[in-house]
Amino acid sequence: MRKLGRKTEHRVAMMRNLTTDLIIHERLETTEAKAKELRSSVEKMITLGKRGDLHARRQAESFLYKQDADEEGAETALQKLFSDVGPRYADRQGGYTRVLKLDARKGDGAKMAIIELV
Repeated sequence: MRKLGRKTEHRVAMMRNLTTDLIIHERLETTEAKAKELRSSVEKMITLGKRGDLHARRQAESFLYKQDADEEGAETALQKLFSDVGPRYADRQGGYTRVLKLDARKGDGAKMAIIELV
């Protein structure tokens, strides 16, 4: 696991937050190192969504943040994972994400990337 210049608690919280956001929005722009690290946790969550049983739902719930929906009637990340994202990849054997490299960030020159669900 990449350390990304952060302490363990911050790194784990950041990955949970990015994973939750990627499931909700299906596309994020972040640094290349974070995107590559994010792939593994997102793919594990989608695999749980494909299983769809109670134990998988509880495992995903313990990792994903329970965000309030932005709009009335909007799904949470857990609901979207099990109702939309998991069944979408039912016949796919891994490789649920794509990382596209972008130009360097203007302020500090960090390598940027877009990570999205395929």
